Amino acid sequence: MGTVLPFPSAAQGGQGKQTGFSRSELNRIVELYGRMVAAGLWKDYAIELRPDAASFWAFRRSADRPECRIEKRPGARQGPWTLIGEAGQVLRRGHELGPILAPIERRLLKVVAN
Repeated sequence: MGTVLPFPSAAQGGQGKQTGFSRSELNRIVELYGRMVAAGLWKDYAIELRPDAASFWAFRRSADRPECRIEKRPGARQGPWTLIGEAGQVLRRGHELGPILAPIERRLLKVVAN
């Protein structure tokens, strides 16, 4: 079994600076994840928090490479938000989360005939 390490804090000698998602940002991302799961497109996710960046990884299958990664990197010149594709290519960058999630949300749209 793995070793559980305590979350670093300033009192424990850690940097005290941890990049993460705000509640509203995480709500928006998890709401999109839930819709993608309901559509049968995603099955699993992971969240990675580092001092320089926070990432949300979405997987089609648990044992697969992530289909996409939503990354928040504060201080980046082209904006803190990045959408990274399965092969590691940068699909979108920007200062707002909405336009970054737009290509993923577009996959959920369905054409309805009259």
